[in-house]
Amino acid sequence: MAETAERAAGWAGVREEVLALREAPFAAKVFGAGQGFGHEFRLEAPLGEAEVAAAEAEFGVSFPPDYRSFLLEVGAGGAGPHYGLFPLQRDGQGWHWSDGGVRNDGTLLGRDFLSVEERTRRETEYEAREPVEADFPDEESYRAAFRAWDEEWERLDPELTAGAICLNHEGCGYYILLVVTGPERGTLWFDGRAADLSLQPLTGEAERLGFRAWYLDWLARATREAHGR
Repeated sequence: MAETAERAAGWAGVREEVLALREAPFAAKVFGAGQGFGHEFRLEAPLGEAEVAAAEAEFGVSFPPDYRSFLLEVGAGGAGPHYGLFPLQRDGQGWHWSDGGVRNDGTLLGRDFLSVEERTRRETEYEAREPVEADFPDEESYRAAFRAWDEEWERLDPELTAGAICLNHEGCGYYILLVVTGPERGTLWFDGRAADLSLQPLTGEAERLGFRAWYLDWLARATREAHGR
């Protein structure tokens, strides 16, 4: 979707457009917007500058400009691609994204997002250490080694997506990540590892997608579908 000059400078009118889709005749047919289990074209209230700055300070990062301005002008989360955007919120434990996922507690956001080569190397080394039953004297010792290897993945998995926010859930265990730290800062990545797929950057016509293009493209498609066009 081509951005207008107005939208290139901000998000003017976008919140109103999204909220208006609640009244569209076919709103419930837009994927992820269904009543009772989807975002229903609802948005959290925007955050204030002091709130965004406080979240950044807590995480030790600066959000990419287009995501940062979205938080300030459109909303802290809610309606968006697939099942919507996980809201950024603060409670007694500090700032976090409200999906309940360990990748969204913010503790690893300050680390650089790994290159494809480095991520592949770590995954390959981990897989090569999988215990082989024939190497153990009995089943009990094999199962103990396998449990230890499996627990190692619980520590490694979050590190493979360090430096990225888990933005939303596509369903079936698939997620979209927004990189906030390192050379890939500002780009979006598809996480399909639940189906043994690798992390892949989202791309547009000739370049990797950023948050603004991704969200506005969704809004254009959702508007057409919600009005039966």
